[in-house]
Amino acid sequence: MPTVRARRVSHEAGCRVNGLHEAAVFGADEQSEVDVDLLRWVRLARFVLTEERVPADAELSVIFVDEQAITDLNERFLGGTGPTDVLAFPMDDVVLGGRQPDQGGRGPGSPSEPGDPPVVLGDVVVCPQIAERQAGEHGNSAPDELALLVVHGVLHLLNYDHAEERESTAMKRRERELLDRFRLLDS
Repeated sequence: MPTVRARRVSHEAGCRVNGLHEAAVFGADEQSEVDVDLLRWVRLARFVLTEERVPADAELSVIFVDEQAITDLNERFLGGTGPTDVLAFPMDDVVLGGRQPDQGGRGPGSPSEPGDPPVVLGDVVVCPQIAERQAGEHGNSAPDELALLVVHGVLHLLNYDHAEERESTAMKRRERELLDRFRLLDS
């Protein structure tokens, strides 16, 4: 008999804050091993996009998966072995405008001229099981570790890296700044 997986989805489309339009963040919890506050992590991802001054027409997804799923992704797409805590998959292809796939009319209630398509930044994939294990090793609570992984993944989509020491230092500093500011707003 096939196993049924829990799947909670949050569609947090862009919204207006202080009169400014914010980027859209989509969240999905595709694992059932660890309780995840999906809306909180979607808010955190959107906060990072806002703080990094990402255009309002940008979109990204934050997806929580189990250990087997992240292992499969790590091995298939990055050539890694075993599970990892977070993966970032930037969207490299340009999305064409108009109505796909049939290129028919825009549909009832739509403007007659197509607008620019959203800028799809990519997907951040997080494994809460790994985050829970790492939390103790890093001296963090499980929610703090999850927060760090969400920020880390979003920053990777925004071209931050840690391959060299200087880059790593700058990325870690920015992670701390963003997490400190979010904690003030989230409390």
